[in-house]
Amino acid sequence: MPVPHQRDPEQTRRLLEGWLARHLPGARVRSVQIPQTSGFSNETLLLETDCEGRHRSLVVRVAPTGYQIFPEPRFTEQYRLMRILHERTDIPVPPILWHEPSDEPLGAPFFVMARVDGRVPTDMPPYHTDGWVTQVPPRERAAMWWSALEILARLHRLKADELGLEFLDQPQWGPVGIRQRLGYYEHYLSWAYPGPQEVALRALEWLKANRPAEPDPPVLLWGDARIGNVIYRDGVPQAVLDWENAVLGAPEEDLAWYLWMDRHHSEGVGAERLAGFPSHEETVARYAELLGRPLRDLEYYQVLSGFKFAVMMARIGQAMIDFGWIGPEDPFPYDNTATRLLDTVLKEVA
Repeated sequence: MPVPHQRDPEQTRRLLEGWLARHLPGARVRSVQIPQTSGFSNETLLLETDCEGRHRSLVVRVAPTGYQIFPEPRFTEQYRLMRILHERTDIPVPPILWHEPSDEPLGAPFFVMARVDGRVPTDMPPYHTDGWVTQVPPRERAAMWWSALEILARLHRLKADELGLEFLDQPQWGPVGIRQRLGYYEHYLSWAYPGPQEVALRALEWLKANRPAEPDPPVLLWGDARIGNVIYRDGVPQAVLDWENAVLGAPEEDLAWYLWMDRHHSEGVGAERLAGFPSHEETVARYAELLGRPLRDLEYYQVLSGFKFAVMMARIGQAMIDFGWIGPEDPFPYDNTATRLLDTVLKEVA
């Protein structure tokens, strides 16, 4: 969900040019593109630069300075993880160039990445309903789906302990894995929106009562695994984005989110899935092959995915109230496409 930005492009260009010159002497920032809206979690700036006759397109991700979708921004952790993935693995993240940990010159920490060319499936409108994904042939949609799934499997095969990813643990919410996730999202829900949350609370009760064992060592989870976080070119992933929700846990949690978000963007919004996208059953079977073991308790993680998304939508609804886009009595924070789909799934598991 986007929020209005407040930056002046020319002032931002001058500030970044002065900062960039410390890293690339003689560098000039030709232009700064500030989208009409920027995300809650991180602000994004698009730069065109020149240095000694060489043109470079850069992306600046700025830590949140205003409205937040998550109660505790994990901006530094996101930067650390992306640098590790870029330097020590084959996971295709955008190349990380520099990090500014202070509030100067932009009023918040930021990091700079090389820009990766390609196209990203849209959330607004959902890619099953409109946009470029509706215009490509079914074979390209299948390639997009399977190739992103294979990246997810490669991610889950990484050795988190060998990569030094202990900083992703959040012990204040419980032991690593599902207990930690439930602790965090229960806290998140109470912070997100003060009004009624009947469906989300019912899901939380079910999740606590049916918590599965997670017998394997925890792995690195993307946290927002979906094709809408992949830059594609002709069906081939060029980079995977948005690591702010990365945690340690069971691979089923990431796969369930991958499936859930696609279900939301089709069934959840009343749309047919586009031809070419493999079925959920085919996806589960293929992922079990990639993982090298049967999947466990996927039904549980589907409910968890719906609960997490309902919590996020509650916060987005509160933002819409705070920005004056809807009235304080509007039911959107607790009655939206996410909560309705979650209610459907709770009835299925019952």
